[in-house]
Amino acid sequence: MELLSQVLALEPTSQVLGEEAIVSFAVLLVVILVIPILFERLRLPALIGLVFSGVVLGPSGWDLFHAESPIIRLLSDIGLFYLMFVAGLEVEVKHFVRQKRSWGFGILTFSFPLVIGTLIGQFFHWQWNAAILIGSLLANYTLLAYPILSRLGVLNNQAVTITMKATVFTNLSAVLVLAVCVATTDTEPFSFAQLLPLLIWLSVYTMTILVGFDWAGKELFRRFGDDEGNKFLFVLLTVFLAAVGAQFIGIETIVGAFLAGLVVNQAVGEGPVKEKLVFIGSVLFIPIFLVNFGSIIDLPALITSIDNWQLTFLIVVGLISSKFIAALLTKLLYRYNWGEMLTIWSLSIPQMGTTLAATFVGYRAGLFPQSVLNSVFVLMLVTSILGLWITSQTARGLVSTAVTQADPPTLFEQNSEAKHSPVTIVVPVYNPQTQQYLLEMAALLANITQGKIVPLAIATAAAQMDAPQLEIVLRRSERLLAKATAQSRLLGVEAEPLLRIDDAFALGISRAAREQKASLIIMGWGKRTGLRARLFGNVIDSVLWASHCPVAVTRLMDSPKKIQRILVPLENLTASSLQPVKFAQMLAEANQAQVTVLHVCMGEARGSEKIASKRSHLALLMSQLAVPHPPEIQIIAHENAAQAILQAARLYDLVVLPFIRNRTSPGGLTMSDVTTQLAGQLTCSIVMLGEAQHTQLQMSIPEISHSTTAI
Repeated sequence: MELLSQVLALEPTSQVLGEEAIVSFAVLLVVILVIPILFERLRLPALIGLVFSGVVLGPSGWDLFHAESPIIRLLSDIGLFYLMFVAGLEVEVKHFVRQKRSWGFGILTFSFPLVIGTLIGQFFHWQWNAAILIGSLLANYTLLAYPILSRLGVLNNQAVTITMKATVFTNLSAVLVLAVCVATTDTEPFSFAQLLPLLIWLSVYTMTILVGFDWAGKELFRRFGDDEGNKFLFVLLTVFLAAVGAQFIGIETIVGAFLAGLVVNQAVGEGPVKEKLVFIGSVLFIPIFLVNFGSIIDLPALITSIDNWQLTFLIVVGLISSKFIAALLTKLLYRYNWGEMLTIWSLSIPQMGTTLAATFVGYRAGLFPQSVLNSVFVLMLVTSILGLWITSQTARGLVSTAVTQADPPTLFEQNSEAKHSPVTIVVPVYNPQTQQYLLEMAALLANITQGKIVPLAIATAAAQMDAPQLEIVLRRSERLLAKATAQSRLLGVEAEPLLRIDDAFALGISRAAREQKASLIIMGWGKRTGLRARLFGNVIDSVLWASHCPVAVTRLMDSPKKIQRILVPLENLTASSLQPVKFAQMLAEANQAQVTVLHVCMGEARGSEKIASKRSHLALLMSQLAVPHPPEIQIIAHENAAQAILQAARLYDLVVLPFIRNRTSPGGLTMSDVTTQLAGQLTCSIVMLGEAQHTQLQMSIPEISHSTTAI
């Protein structure tokens, strides 16, 4: 009896626990952590996984997720606000303005879906503002295929470039249409006379945010410095004032969030502050919104309702066909080939972040019925999978049209100011145990190029220049530099030691390298694991962000003088990917070593004809190096690129890998999946060569944590 009474007493407690917000939040964290990883294994966008998780956990599924909880609702609203802020933050307006063809495609790909969507709304007898809003949802698109384009090396293709840059027009136009449609929800009937004052206020508000706040931010940083603290406070102030201004004129606050993102991007620019802003939202708040969006999908109604099926069919077919018409007209207007036209079409199909946000706002404002949410859910699934698949097929044909004729710049010609001066290699010294190997590698390269080494020690500044802590750091730095100078002398290379007092290691390294007109920075490998490293970045991340020249990050297991066989895996067979090969060739020349360039063929490219084509194409690329001893070419057919490279690397002393610079990722520098696996499993020496920031394509798309899929 006593045991039974205890069990009965525990039952209400379990019921109460099930209704607690902390339980829903714990479920959310598990979903955000696990689901993106699982969907990546399935080669599907993580965003689909998060929305689908909401469907499974919501009322249509297991009913474990309590979306009505005040805390969850608050976090979801923050995620919605953050999603639009990040969408604006990742827009590069200045690059869109300079590209006239982006204007042309942007207008076409926005206008046709807008008209088709409006007609669909009128077919179902919706109000004009609701019909126009559904059209603007279809007019927008999300660049989910950015990682595919980056991996294939076709980002510089003009057709790809205009499609990427046209998102500036479609995003901004969709947000402004959303603002007008939601603000006129209570206007019955729809009146253009009442619309005119709203348009005037919206124009004034938009110009005030874009011009006034941008000027204020730049003036603030000019007068009081541009340290991270000032930039972060400016971001908070901009977002808060933009939201208040949006409420003041009666429009949705997410419009203010998007415009605030545009301003922050222009005023703050690239760097650690932007990385942290994107990371904080992408790792927590935006996924919560996506799961919450999925939880309000009525899956039984979607399956059983004929009206739902009609609306879904019209929306999906209307989007795909209108985007095809826009891409076809772009082909005829700018004389693109069919492969480029199909790539443009496939890139403009996927509907994700901004579309989901606008749909949610329209539903909450009473413009859309439940059926629209259900239809947009299907639209997201169909367009994302279809768009990625078509892009993966059509973009492969663009590889042959990538720039391969021009000679690739040599490793030490990145900085025009250094062309007529001795090659300078900066070697930051901090760890006496790894210092010897770093200097040996620098000496090998300096001897080949008749250059010099600059051993660099950074002493972090204190509030007072006579502080005891600073004195201790200075003495330690002087000892490190004295040892480095002696080691350089034994290696037979000129060394000019440099001691610098700076606010931080990374800034000190990048600034000193710029002052010395360095051609290369060689650094030791630090750990990049853990939440703190992802949130705050590390020295390597920050140096590559700020550096004007390439950075070689090394993990040397033995003396570089003993290196005889060097392996360079190449994923992209384009001229822009030859820098690691050039670096390896210079080391090989210093050691009389042999370089092997390895390419792994996977999937449909594993046929004998495809392998032969790859081999001839790779040989053509290697001929551009113009070296006396060209590297050996090896082509392997394998299902797993990482495993193939690991097996081949057992016979080599050094593997040279590129840093795949993906500016869309939160938490600083990122690597491709293959590079990540290799870095953790290779047992030989590794050099990772990262290009300077200014050599990268100036285009960004936000990204969900754990995923290479853009919002």
